[in-house]
Amino acid sequence: MRRPTNTEAETHVVLFTAGFLGRGFDSRRLHQILRTRIPRAKVLAGMSTQARVPVTPEQYLELERKAEHKSEYFAGEMFAMAGAPEAHNILVMNMAGLIYLQFRQRNCRVYGSDMRVNVSSTGLYTYPDVSALCGEPHFLDQRRDTLLNPSVIVEVLSSSTEAYDRGRKFEHYRAVPTLVQYVLVASDRVHVDVYTRDAAGKWVLTSFAKPDDHIELGSIEVQFKVSELYEKTDLVRDGEESARPS
Repeated sequence: MRRPTNTEAETHVVLFTAGFLGRGFDSRRLHQILRTRIPRAKVLAGMSTQARVPVTPEQYLELERKAEHKSEYFAGEMFAMAGAPEAHNILVMNMAGLIYLQFRQRNCRVYGSDMRVNVSSTGLYTYPDVSALCGEPHFLDQRRDTLLNPSVIVEVLSSSTEAYDRGRKFEHYRAVPTLVQYVLVASDRVHVDVYTRDAAGKWVLTSFAKPDDHIELGSIEVQFKVSELYEKTDLVRDGEESARPS
């Protein structure tokens, strides 16, 4: 998952604001809420910068469900999300596709990056690249757009998000009681880290770096080769790892 630069975020806020005002949303309330999104953002020309006002989860969901662009939410603030390059998108689609093919005829579900996940105990609302579970999904409400009980979460890494995905975000995910496996997929080289929660509640790391390695996601009974995950990227060709310039 990739977070935006300040310039990208400011552009997002202007578009986000214009979209809501065009729908007749209360401009005073929207301005108050948007000041929390990006402290440096110039929300609309002529509006002065004031102290940030926290956004409640209810306000976040109300805004998010009408927005044209996605945002994460944590501790009263919303964080605009940016797009991603080709390799990232291919890896996300490959992962979701590999899981989906093995979920057919089973009571299991896989979701892409438009499915929001709420970590109830920490208050984080976020959009994993891929999430999956077997059994019945539990949602925040009848809108069925905020998942509460993933068994597997996958994040495709980028240089701007790797520290967050490995660190603070993993801290949040570990607080999801149903989560058993957390998968981190490198997009600049062939490398996959799978963290698995054992019976004692400890997280055990297994890494894969060869195209012929087999990855097994035991919590959802899915397995595949690393080369299948990296198919159609420039990182693997014909089952062999491609050389990359230093």
